[in-house]
Amino acid sequence: MTSTLRDSFPMLVGLALLTAVGYLVISATGRSWFEHDVQMRAELAVRGARRGLVSRWERGDHKGIGQLLEDIARDERILGVVACSLDGATFAHTAEFPRELSCPRFTGPALAASEPREWNQAARIGDARVYLSAIPLRAEAGPIGVIGLIHDMSYIEHRNAVTRRAAISLFLLLGFAAVLGSTATARASLRRFRDELHDLLSGSRQRPEFQPLLQDVRELATQLASEARAAEGGGIWTPDRLREVLHRHLRGEKVIMVANREPYIHDRDPEGGVRILHPASGLVTALEPVMRACGGVWVAHGSGTADREESDGNGRVRVPPGEESYTIRRIWLTPEEERGYYYGFANEGLWPLCHIAHARPSFRREDFEHYQQVNRRFADAVCAEVDREDPIILVQDYHFALAPRLIRERLPRATILTFWHIPWPNPEHFGICPFREELLEGLLGSSIVGFHVRGHCNNFVESVDRYLEARIDRETIAVVQGGDTTLVRPYPISIDWPNRWAAQTPPAEKCREEVLAELKLPQDSLLGVGVDRLDYTKGIEERLLAVERLLERYPRFRGRFRFIQLAAPSRTAIERYRQLNEAVEELTARINARFGSGSYRPVLLQRQHHEPPRVFRYLRAADVCYVSSLHDGMNLVAKEFVAARDDERGVLVLSQFTGAARELTEALIVNPYDLDEASSALAAALVMPPDEQTDRMRALRSLVSEFNVYRWAGRMLADAARLRQRDRLTHRLEGGARMEGTA
Repeated sequence: MTSTLRDSFPMLVGLALLTAVGYLVISATGRSWFEHDVQMRAELAVRGARRGLVSRWERGDHKGIGQLLEDIARDERILGVVACSLDGATFAHTAEFPRELSCPRFTGPALAASEPREWNQAARIGDARVYLSAIPLRAEAGPIGVIGLIHDMSYIEHRNAVTRRAAISLFLLLGFAAVLGSTATARASLRRFRDELHDLLSGSRQRPEFQPLLQDVRELATQLASEARAAEGGGIWTPDRLREVLHRHLRGEKVIMVANREPYIHDRDPEGGVRILHPASGLVTALEPVMRACGGVWVAHGSGTADREESDGNGRVRVPPGEESYTIRRIWLTPEEERGYYYGFANEGLWPLCHIAHARPSFRREDFEHYQQVNRRFADAVCAEVDREDPIILVQDYHFALAPRLIRERLPRATILTFWHIPWPNPEHFGICPFREELLEGLLGSSIVGFHVRGHCNNFVESVDRYLEARIDRETIAVVQGGDTTLVRPYPISIDWPNRWAAQTPPAEKCREEVLAELKLPQDSLLGVGVDRLDYTKGIEERLLAVERLLERYPRFRGRFRFIQLAAPSRTAIERYRQLNEAVEELTARINARFGSGSYRPVLLQRQHHEPPRVFRYLRAADVCYVSSLHDGMNLVAKEFVAARDDERGVLVLSQFTGAARELTEALIVNPYDLDEASSALAAALVMPPDEQTDRMRALRSLVSEFNVYRWAGRMLADAARLRQRDRLTHRLEGGARMEGTA
């Protein structure tokens, strides 16, 4: 045995060196990935908040800066953020920012050169290893400060420890195999040794003494494979990654979704056949890809003329056609219910209440009674679809403010996540609603209430504080009532990436040729596009007035510029919407009469339903897309335009009153009420050099690709899963205490 070890010594030394080199290479590569990742995270986080930081900085709003820094620090790997003035003084910082660090630590290296620059460096806080980033903050007049970020390095240290253990285990395994091989060569044939080793690794022959080593090797392989997948995807959220989150946190359970609008409408066409339509809805645009990735049941109002015949006896139908990855459970409403619940309370009451768009909300007792009745019917349908006592239920939007409490009464252990897709008004404005207490009580049946932006979260919490007896936990941003806790969180919604409609649309040059041919327009035409439901909150009248002002102020665009408004009719049973239809038609006719000549018409109004492939064709063909919402929770048309432009051309002009304006800062941000400002932005977009278009669009696409709808859903579902895990533990502890008390 001694001679065998002596003969194997050179091989063992070689294996040790090879293992050490492999460990160093893996550690160095992992650290390089980490540094690149945190640098990109820091740049994206500060760039997304830059506009708000600059405006608040210039006003001296320390509290406002602090709130924005807290938003940036919500990233799970950012431990703290500080805003520093150029002289090294602290302007604001997050609550968790360590006292050991001060602003000169960030501003010194960042301002060392003549021109402020980004700066990144590993550091220590006590025994903890962290990574520091400094991003200069620039206003139009030049640099005004530095944003410093502290990144958590614990996960890379943990990974290095796992890699180190696995490398040692691998060396021991290989070293033992080397010694065993030498012994086997001396005593038996190489073939027999190879067969035995194969049996050992395949598991057909169990050797308990090897199992810990083999387990370490398998863990290392799994870890490296997971990191390789993350590196290949650039950290981008995908349907597969969302499914992994579901499998890891929820064990692949189905998700129950509640929304008024269904994602696929079966409608009878004029020839008597059945066609499938995709509704013009931002909610459906965002949620349908999530359901295709997750599976489950989408409970919705069956509104199509052929919905009943295409569904089974319980209103169920598998979708999408040809893929069948989830189920729609359709609820049938009577004309009276639809008129009271949908047109009445939801869209003549709550919709104008929550949008600052100069429409008076109308609240009628009979409408609210229908609203209560329909919410109860949807809650019943949800309870009929669940297959466990603690399901995950997603309730969507203002149509179902009462449903969370109704579901909670039937399923006390359910994890209910309610997302409010429109703005939430301030407490004074919300107080207009005569049923305010009922709405708040209903929403507080949720485990989590989500909004697009933190400002809407704050308005909701203040409304609860004003009108209900409840305790507000401002440390965790939660409402505690009757022993139950409801978290309030911002989850900015997005679209799927890569976008399936963009993938099915021809290249931009081909789309432009097709659109020009379809509309019989000259090749040198300049095209603007707007895509909306005909809704008074979308600022369509203000948009057309901005086009008129553009032609007034810049005569060189007359005869060449055409603005195409794709307008899907919406809620035409409501008088305010009928008035909007008429106003848009009259305004279009007036502008065309004033500036049109011969075959030239500056405004082309296409008032009809448009399927997504057609919408994306126009988005790809346009020189400029104008989103002019007067008040919007997010507005996904802006993000769809970015997704459509894989040619990295085109310019987005975006209303400052959209949630998207907080993220898409490379767009031309305007006040849609200021016609001079809006028309100037349109003119700048039409003459913007290609290089600048590419720079802006590339930055926008980078942001939308990373912060896509799968990331939005993954964050919400992971939060929901953590809540459910906590509740399960509480339930077990309470059950154990009861059993002990009984004993």
